Amino acid sequence: MIENKKVVVVMPAFNAARTLENVYQEIPKGIVDEVLLVDDQSQDDTVAIAKKLGLRIFFHERNSGYGANQKICYREALKIGADIVIMLHPDYQYPPKLINAFAALISSNMFDIVLGSRILGGRALSGGMPLYKYVSNRVLTFIENILLRQKLSEYHTGYRAFSRKALLELPLLENSDDFIFDNQIIAQGVYFGYRFGEITAPSVYTHESSSITFKRSIIYGLGVILTAIKFKLQVLRLGNFKIFNKDGKKIVI
Repeated sequence: MIENKKVVVVMPAFNAARTLENVYQEIPKGIVDEVLLVDDQSQDDTVAIAKKLGLRIFFHERNSGYGANQKICYREALKIGADIVIMLHPDYQYPPKLINAFAALISSNMFDIVLGSRILGGRALSGGMPLYKYVSNRVLTFIENILLRQKLSEYHTGYRAFSRKALLELPLLENSDDFIFDNQIIAQGVYFGYRFGEITAPSVYTHESSSITFKRSIIYGLGVILTAIKFKLQVLRLGNFKIFNKDGKKIVI
């Protein structure tokens, strides 16, 4: 807890048995009230390890996708009274020790959404990010900053923190169940006027780090551009899209 606000860490998991325990051990327990894991039909011992660690566990009846996993993460975190929700991947790509910084930025009431940027600090490539991913990251971020009229250093990080208010008010259930969910929630946050912060979050890529195939990366990239175009059309009142509808489907607790 920080500033009398309950802090919940959520971990969307798929085949994270090799790294889950190490990630959990580095979570700063003095500030985190609960750790919640949503398993997307892992084929390894992810669930068994999560049970051993005493995590609050939820399951998908089938592999439903990264976006669908996040929707459950946020819903269940809100149900147990989270004021600050921090998404941390259990693949050890992002440093759990930065959770204190995420929580402090949200609890300050100066930010509603905080992103952990792999680009700030200039250590993305030295941390092992593949060159093609780095280049595509920079190109897509450049396009999005123009269309969304922002100055974020990165839109594609998986390390994020949200205020309770943002998660309850954004029409998250209108978003994709796939990887593009990550991008849509940022575009929604910008569209509805939520305040963004960023911190440096050096990442480490190993063979155990979560990744998507080159083909799916292309699909994701096209989805990112499409989301930014929809945002621009909505702002110009030349389109009307459910993900930017204030009356769209929201998380209900």
